[in-house]
Amino acid sequence: MQTRNKFFDDMSQLMTNAMGVAQGAKSEAEGAMKNMMDRWLADRDFVTRDEFEAVRAMAQKAREENEALKARIEALEPKSKKK
Repeated sequence: MQTRNKFFDDMSQLMTNAMGVAQGAKSEAEGAMKNMMDRWLADRDFVTRDEFEAVRAMAQKAREENEALKARIEALEPKSKKK
């Protein structure tokens, strides 16, 4: 028959509590680091991927419109030179 030793029970409880504290400290440290990184990135005026993609799409559309206008001007120029 095995008897329970109070010392080992107390040590087990102490270790369980220590692990809980360590997990809480880890979560708190991760949250603090994330907040610090978010503030640092916000201070640097970095753009989000969505903002970048929107501006890129606008630039592509502007290039296409410029090419179309350039082609129209080139088509009209020979006509105006003949007059």
